[in-house]
Amino acid sequence: MDVVILGASGTIGKAIVQEALKRKHEVTAAVRNPESVTLEHERLHVTTVDILDPASVAAAVRGHEEVISAYGPGAGHEQDLITAAKALVEGMQTAGLNRLLVVGGAGSLKTETGELLMNTPDFPEEFKPVAEAHAQAYEIYKNTELDYTYLSPAAVVHPGRRTGHFRIGLDRLILDENGESKISVEDFAVAMVDELEEGNFSRARFTVAY
Repeated sequence: MDVVILGASGTIGKAIVQEALKRKHEVTAAVRNPESVTLEHERLHVTTVDILDPASVAAAVRGHEEVISAYGPGAGHEQDLITAAKALVEGMQTAGLNRLLVVGGAGSLKTETGELLMNTPDFPEEFKPVAEAHAQAYEIYKNTELDYTYLSPAAVVHPGRRTGHFRIGLDRLILDENGESKISVEDFAVAMVDELEEGNFSRARFTVAY
């Protein structure tokens, strides 16, 4: 496939780029600063994008088959997630693209009690702004006509090993036998590229964890 990945210079974005290249896809890394992409590969191309600007998004994605957004704002700029969601939708529609896969947040997943993770007493206060912004962005994607897939990670995402083995859920947080919810960045990327290839969660959200 010919996929453009926005936010390709971040930790998760880099892992998705590498996983997609490993599987022989043509990849365009769309980033604000091209020099932030240090990986070189015959099937990797780099383009500039301002993900907060619909016209810039349209220019970056035009001519590609599918779009993955791994965009994550810096601290204090959480509301940019909402601006980016609107710009992505408008830009893709302008460019005539329909398939969008999004790296989402875990905060809006339901716990075993039915409560949202971000509303539970132990949820870190410093992560609430970004969790709430992710949840609002998710609502934007749900209310468009795009063929979107929203992939929420486990509660904890950390660099680790690529095992290719994890469990898949929908709107409920996945816990292991110790009551923990974890996934490696590498396996999260596997799940994203699996969805790119297989399209099992059209116009839906899913989550992965060990």
